[in-house]
Amino acid sequence: MPDKIMRFDLNRLVRENVKALHPYSSARDEYISDGSEKIFLDANENPFNNGINRYPDPQQRNLKAVLATQKELHEDQILLGNGSDEVLDLIFRAFCEPKEDNVITMPPTYGMYGVLAAINNIENREVLLAEGFVLDETVLFENIDANTKIIFLCSPNNPTGHSFPKEQIRNILETFRGLVVLDEAYIDFSTKQGWLSELSGYKNLIITQTFSKAYGMAGIRLGCCYASSDIIAILNKIKPPYNVNELTQQRALQAASNTASVARQVKMILEERGRLEKALKAMPFVRKMYPSDANFILVEVDDANKRYQQLLKKGIIVRNRSNQHLCTNTLRFTIGAPEENDSLINALTKLV
Repeated sequence: MPDKIMRFDLNRLVRENVKALHPYSSARDEYISDGSEKIFLDANENPFNNGINRYPDPQQRNLKAVLATQKELHEDQILLGNGSDEVLDLIFRAFCEPKEDNVITMPPTYGMYGVLAAINNIENREVLLAEGFVLDETVLFENIDANTKIIFLCSPNNPTGHSFPKEQIRNILETFRGLVVLDEAYIDFSTKQGWLSELSGYKNLIITQTFSKAYGMAGIRLGCCYASSDIIAILNKIKPPYNVNELTQQRALQAASNTASVARQVKMILEERGRLEKALKAMPFVRKMYPSDANFILVEVDDANKRYQQLLKKGIIVRNRSNQHLCTNTLRFTIGAPEENDSLINALTKLV
């Protein structure tokens, strides 16, 4: 394992073409509305007001202001994207040189890291988790070379539901000279503290979160990226000018301004997770149930294909994760509403 480093050089990681890039300047970048009545003849828009005839704010300033207050960050530490997948893709395109650089992922994990690496022609070095979904740091650092730009850590992890130990994450951040992308899509369902409060202490840390899970807004496609202002400035250079549409911004602003409702739903999901865990333990075809810090439970059963088809015939769709590393004969159960979980438990009982 290499010695820990004290110096992080962001400029070394940025692609040369991105450094030289002059970003597109949209009409809404050049004139920022102050909210007063104006006649806008600058963006070739349809002039007839229907609520969405104007281009959206390219920097989502109102929404970022709310998020910055809630997360105790500065607005220039936030990037919003068309889902987390766009945010992840921007990170690849800003820092990874095709056919030269590589990234590290840790299967079983979120599959889009590997897909985006392939799309951007970047080598994906898979460091497989050991039994019990444990990360061997020695193996991890053996796979790092001078062209390793990014390590992807999903914590809580998908599809396993487990979280990586905080000291392990800290050691990676303090040792690796590249970027560490910490995917916290499921952090709201965990009793463990996320890393936003420590963002200022690690210049190589990028945290991604989403409105799809705890906020219950998967349909609006909004992903969040939190990092140093220097990293965010680089990503802003290459993002499309109007990547987050007006309707998404409006709905997200409403949700972000109503945290009490989000908290109530998270509380209910956690209560239902506990109820489903108890029910699954009683099923004779369940071989193992993995602890979860997320809004789902990964379960090893006697025959995943058979149980999946049986549930499907009863109108219940779960996810068969048997094709993933260390996930043979596993099903992933998303925590539904109470009545949905009633139906699931009833169906599982009848399978017996």
